[in-house]
Amino acid sequence: AYEINVAGSRYVAAAAAVLGARLVHLSTDVVFCGSCKGSGAYVERDRPCPITDYGGSKADAEWAVRDAHPDALVVRTSLIYGGPQPSKHEVAAVTPGNVFYTDEIRNPVKLRDLARALLELAALDVGGILHVAGADAVSRHEFAELIARRTLPGAPAPDDRPKNCALSSARAQAMIRTRLRGVREVL
Repeated sequence: AYEINVAGSRYVAAAAAVLGARLVHLSTDVVFCGSCKGSGAYVERDRPCPITDYGGSKADAEWAVRDAHPDALVVRTSLIYGGPQPSKHEVAAVTPGNVFYTDEIRNPVKLRDLARALLELAALDVGGILHVAGADAVSRHEFAELIARRTLPGAPAPDDRPKNCALSSARAQAMIRTRLRGVREVL
């Protein structure tokens, strides 16, 4: 995954830069460890501090994209749900026997809201990093219960998992008409 996430992203960004093409690169909230912030949501100026291999590869990909295509827009998002096919998060929520983390906080975003926001942002003259995620910061446990519409088993996350990776999307929301709804409203 590292080669795809970093080298692949660099190649795409370099090609887009040569062509003068607009590039919107998608990243993730797990570029953060979830414990170095303290309270509150991460904002764009917060320095990535990943603790997983995936988060590390995505943080390196952000750097590679911005190095190869300085005008690119890097969008960090969170758990995506609500597409034409159930996401892995939705499937997990209805699969018997799964336990969900009560202290791993994320901002799930409905696919349609994310897609509409990305289309609006692609049309704007904006580069750098933006957070585009749902309005509600919820635990993986609460998210799963909202999907399943029933009580599910919960437990604290192991130490090697990012904890509070809540993202503030206030900056992006001020630029677009699409409302980034919270998962509680949607579900």
